[in-house]
Amino acid sequence: MIELDDVSYSYGGGELLSGISLTLPPGSFFFLTGPSGAGKTTFLKLCYGELLPTAGRITAFGQDMRGRGRDDIARLRQRIGVVHQDCKFLDHLPVAENVALPLTVAGRDAASETANLSELLGWVGLSGHADALPPELSGGERQRAAVARAVIMAPEIVIADEPTGNVDWDMSLRLLTLLVELNRMGKTILIATHDLNLIRAAKQQVQARVLRISNRNLQQAGADL
Repeated sequence: MIELDDVSYSYGGGELLSGISLTLPPGSFFFLTGPSGAGKTTFLKLCYGELLPTAGRITAFGQDMRGRGRDDIARLRQRIGVVHQDCKFLDHLPVAENVALPLTVAGRDAASETANLSELLGWVGLSGHADALPPELSGGERQRAAVARAVIMAPEIVIADEPTGNVDWDMSLRLLTLLVELNRMGKTILIATHDLNLIRAAKQQVQARVLRISNRNLQQAGADL
């Protein structure tokens, strides 16, 4: 679904990522680890088209990322759901409308999707918060709302950047359960995290591969995590 072929990325005159080759096949589950500043977020942005490589080639769903027009990128984003590290919402809109924003952006009538939206909010445990404003949510509730927003368009791939970075362990496990369920539904999952306990918990439930960025390169981590 997403393939990186000898990909490098430079920023500010220095090379941040170098010679990375990787395939994310349908239904796979990957964790991405590495020290702060190693390039994890940059790697994720390359995967969903926010950044383009300075060398090498990235294809998504069989099409080269380079040279895609604005409309092509918009269609791509409908097939890749992203949970950002710092999940931002429109504070003047209730949670339900924030979750439904991708539908509006895609030109779909959010009102006609009310049943699906209600089901989705129930799935992430936010049925009782549909009319709440984002500032009224806890950190864990915001993260669950971010997961709901990422999957409202039924994407084939879900990419999450440190989705449990600001929540306690119980909430981390709850978020992990949501992502594991998505994987069991056939979605490809890619999660950047520094939490090795989260990876160990996931490995008890799914066949997850662990990747590590170190010294600009991407390596497969050992089985001793």
